[in-house]
Amino acid sequence: MKKLNSSLFFALLTLLFVAGTNQIMACTNYLVTKGASADGSVMISYSADSHLLYGELYHWPAGIWPKGTVMDVYDWDSGKYLGKIEQAYQTYNVIGNMNEYQVAIGETTFGGRSELHHQPDAKVDYGSLIYLALQRSKSAREAIKVMTSLVAKYGYYSEGESFSIADKDEAWILEMIGKGKDSLGAVWVARRIPDGYVSGHANQARITTFPLDNGKTSITDKEMDKVFNPEVETIYSSDVISFARKMGWFKGKDKDFSFSDTYAPVDFGAARFCEIRVWSMFNDVKKGMNQYWDYVKGDVEHGKKLANGDKNVNNYATNRMPLWIKPDKKVTLKDMMHFMRNHLEGTELDMSKDVGAGPFHCPYRWRPLTWKVDGKEYLNERATATQQTGFTFVAQSRSWLPDAIGGIIWWGVDDASGTVYMPIYSCTTIVPENFKVGNGGLMEWSNTSGFWIFNQVENFAYSAWDRIHPDIEKAQNKLENEFITNTPAVDAGAEVLYKNDPNQAIAYLTQYSNDMASKTFHTWVKLYQYLFMRYMDGNIKTTLPSKKGYLYVNPKLEQPGYDSTYYKEVVRQTGNKLLDKESQN
Repeated sequence: MKKLNSSLFFALLTLLFVAGTNQIMACTNYLVTKGASADGSVMISYSADSHLLYGELYHWPAGIWPKGTVMDVYDWDSGKYLGKIEQAYQTYNVIGNMNEYQVAIGETTFGGRSELHHQPDAKVDYGSLIYLALQRSKSAREAIKVMTSLVAKYGYYSEGESFSIADKDEAWILEMIGKGKDSLGAVWVARRIPDGYVSGHANQARITTFPLDNGKTSITDKEMDKVFNPEVETIYSSDVISFARKMGWFKGKDKDFSFSDTYAPVDFGAARFCEIRVWSMFNDVKKGMNQYWDYVKGDVEHGKKLANGDKNVNNYATNRMPLWIKPDKKVTLKDMMHFMRNHLEGTELDMSKDVGAGPFHCPYRWRPLTWKVDGKEYLNERATATQQTGFTFVAQSRSWLPDAIGGIIWWGVDDASGTVYMPIYSCTTIVPENFKVGNGGLMEWSNTSGFWIFNQVENFAYSAWDRIHPDIEKAQNKLENEFITNTPAVDAGAEVLYKNDPNQAIAYLTQYSNDMASKTFHTWVKLYQYLFMRYMDGNIKTTLPSKKGYLYVNPKLEQPGYDSTYYKEVVRQTGNKLLDKESQN
């Protein structure tokens, strides 16, 4: 068999992603169906969160491969070489986590039962599955078929994983975990989000019970020939229940089987650190979500009976949130960006309100996530927006446009709260210079790196959050609103070109995507310079107009110090040590 010449490139690129990181409790996905979105698009969002992830925009060009071509696969997390697999005859253009046919995939790792992790002799991991499926699929259903077929043939090396898989018509959740050391492959369930509904996952498996095989709306992997039937809404591995029985993890009636509660039982940490992020999005779009507040704070109940009245013989959690909800209002693209910027504002766990936020109310806590005082363990909240994001996106698939025009991955680097979601059309064939692979690294500075300029700006804001971050939000909104407003005109221009020559439309959208990325980078360079001058040394300086007859005019200087609450705490802790005794006379 002929070895793929570009396999080394693929391997190196995977290593650049998250080599050596632990993704547990590290990512967030939200899913919005056509009927739930304001403009009829399908949207999924993703934050790739890791303290060792360098944010860059990946690209695989379309290709035709000779028969017998093979490729090397390396584990996405550790960089371990897993083996060779067969290359597809034809692969599609992929930019970031979206391809030229508007298929988009995100993920969050839920871990699950540890004895099922890192299957020996497996050749495919979760990261490879994502990008292999994007290169080989024209629809979400085809991506599910590709991913599950690959793990059946080559094994599944990773821990338990939830995947968001979307195209221009549908959004699906696929949850998968390996079978451990004694069996090759994985057990899994995929469910289509009903049109008009929204869903999410954030490092905790969320598919519970599901319709069992009726050969029409629900099928097993043995009936994959039916996967493209639009009536099919649930697909699962034929041994997903029997394997659990064999392992001693499930007993009772098949209809009561819950994938999540069997393979990744929810506990305090899973609810408090993970499910709460799903709740924050649900709470933004639907009234009544407070009924799940105690659950997401970590109070997981295990009632004697299940919701259907059957005995809870497997001790499943009985107060969980639903997999999907119908929102009270249609979700906009801007809403999706907003969801990714949540810090639990408006709740009792708002991270900007307690003493850990410091005098400038910063809604972040430095790791570790848990810590001890006097032998007792405490925690920091894990909100959706987090400082260690490598890259983040909102993928938007639009069925009313040709595929070359319809797909946009609104992509950014670093903390979602301070990033700019830039429009990168999924037909893009040239990666923007400031965000391409190889422009800098996690321990390699580059003055032209988007990742580094966004980190400069946001890390500066952490030092005086409530003063500096409002200025960042203004610049962020200005760019994003401009991009969103201009999109219809860009689409229209591309459509004119597409009718005459699709390649001209692709070149036009590639150039536009690169131009907007460059504009964002240079805007942020100037923003950092401005912020540093304005807020240097704890001051706030405002430029004043020049005066006739003056050589120069100093800026207005303010020195606001700290707020009264902070000063009172200083006095409480120091007593009279700092008291100005002369002023008391």
